[in-house]
Amino acid sequence: MNSIKICKEVGNNNPIIATRFMADPYAIEYEGRVYVYGSNDSDSFYVKEDGRYPRNDYANIKSINCISSDDLVNWTDHGVIQVAADKRKGVEGIASWAGNSWAPAAAYKTFKDEATGEEKTKFFLYFANSANSIGVLSADSPVGPWSDPIGAPMITRDYPGCEDVVWMFDPAVLMDDDGNSYIYFGGGVPEGKPENPKTIRAAKLGADMISIEGDAVMIDAPYAFEDSGINKFGDTYYYSYCTNWSDEAEKAMGKAQIAYMTSKNPLGPYEYQGVIMQNPGQSENFSSRAWGNNHHCMLQLGDSILMFYHSPQYEIDMGFEFDMDNGGCAYRTTYVDVAELDDKGVLTVKDMTKKGTVTKLKSVDPLKPVPANYFVWGKGITTSFCPCGKTIILSYAENNAWSAVAGVSAIPVNGNTDGSAVSGIHIKAGNNKNACKLRFYVNEIKADSRIAEIAIPVNEKMTELEAKLINNQNDSEDSANALSKITESEFNMFIEAVDIAEGDSLLVKEWYFVR
Repeated sequence: MNSIKICKEVGNNNPIIATRFMADPYAIEYEGRVYVYGSNDSDSFYVKEDGRYPRNDYANIKSINCISSDDLVNWTDHGVIQVAADKRKGVEGIASWAGNSWAPAAAYKTFKDEATGEEKTKFFLYFANSANSIGVLSADSPVGPWSDPIGAPMITRDYPGCEDVVWMFDPAVLMDDDGNSYIYFGGGVPEGKPENPKTIRAAKLGADMISIEGDAVMIDAPYAFEDSGINKFGDTYYYSYCTNWSDEAEKAMGKAQIAYMTSKNPLGPYEYQGVIMQNPGQSENFSSRAWGNNHHCMLQLGDSILMFYHSPQYEIDMGFEFDMDNGGCAYRTTYVDVAELDDKGVLTVKDMTKKGTVTKLKSVDPLKPVPANYFVWGKGITTSFCPCGKTIILSYAENNAWSAVAGVSAIPVNGNTDGSAVSGIHIKAGNNKNACKLRFYVNEIKADSRIAEIAIPVNEKMTELEAKLINNQNDSEDSANALSKITESEFNMFIEAVDIAEGDSLLVKEWYFVR
C-alpha cells in the first residue's frame, strides 16, 4: 500500500490520514460515518538506489485511498482501491482499460429490485483516467469490493458538449433532493483564455448512475482551472472550483483559490460570488512552501459544513530528501477544517490549520473492539495487511513506535463492586519474529501514566492476549490506577511497542478493555 512511517504531533488532528499521501479528497456520509476517498500520491513514493525519493509523478497514481471516521478525529484506514494496473507493484487494476485514477468522487443510491421488491444501496466511485476520460466503479459497500460496471470510460470528449474540454477530469456528484443526480467535471485553460476558459461541464446522470442523460452543459466559471465541487445549501446550488495560475487570475481574485458560484438550478446558469478559501500556502499555520494545486470537497454534516482539502504541508513537516532532478510535484495529504455559511449565503473558510477546527462528534467506547488502525496520532507506525491478506491493521515498525486514540470514554476501574469496573486489556496481535511488549498509557507516554503491559511472544500468526491493569503505586490490585485519577469524561489512549528488534515489526488488529 506504499505506507510511510508517520510522525504526527499530539494535538494536531490534521492531516486526517498520515500513513499515506492522499490528494484530491472527496467525502460522503453514510450511516453515521464519513468516508473520504482520494488520489493515492504514495503510488509515486518509493526509495531510490541513492536513498532518496522521487518527486511525485501524477502518471504513477493508479489507486485510490479510502478512510473513514465516526468522530472526525480518529480515522480508520481501509486501504487502497486498485483502479488501474500498476506494473511497479505487480498488481492488476479493477478497470482494465484505465491507466490512472485521479481525483475521485463518490455517491450512493438505493435501488429497488423489481423481482423481489427488496431495496439495496449501491455505491459509485467516479475517477479520472489521467485528463482524458472519466470512469466509474460500483460496489455494495462504501469500502468495496469494487467492480467496473461498464468496462469502458463513462465520459469522453466524444460525448456531446465535451468536445472543447481541455482536461476531462475532477468529477463531483450532486444527489439532489428530488431524486435526480448530476455530475460536474472538466478543466484546463485554452491558450489566451484565462479569464473565461469555458472548460467546465455539468450533466444529468441517468437513473442507473453509470450513464448520462442529454448533452453536457457549460458552466462559465471565471478564471477556472480544475477541481469541481458541488453542494446544495437550502434551495441554492453552490458550484466551487480552483482558479487558474494566470496573472489575470492573480489580479482578479488570486491564483489557485477555491472560488464559488451560485444558482437556483443544478445545471445553471451560475453567477460568480467570490473566494471561499485561499491556497494552503497562504495560511499562517502552514509553510509558504505549501503552495500547490488546490483541491477541495465540502460536506454538510448536521449544522456544520466541512471543507476537505489537500496540501503538501505534511511532506514538508516530515523533511524527506527528494530527488529534485526527477521533475514532478509535491506529495499532498488531506486536511479538514470548517467552512461557514452566513445568513446572506456567503461561504468562507477562515483558516487552514494543523490542529483542526472540526468538533469531535462522539467518544470512543473502549469496551467494544477498537481497530488498531483507528487512531489520530502516532510515530513509527504504518498500516499493513493482516496475515490473512484481507484486513488492514496497524504495524508498529520500530522500537518505541506508538499510536494514540483521542477521546476514549473514562470508565470505572478495579475497586468498584457494582460489576461495571474494568480489570484488564485484551488485544489481538502477532506476526513478530522476536518477543516484544505493548504498553498502554493514559494521556501521555510516561511511567506513572502506564495502565497495562502485555508481553507478546514470538508468533507468526495473530494471537489473542490479555493483561490485567497495573498499579504504579503498590502491589494491591484494588489500589489507585492511572485510570482512576481521570477527572474528565474522556482520556487519550497511547499504545507503545517496546523491545521491537531491528528489522522486525508487530502487527496489531484491535484492542479493548475487559471487566
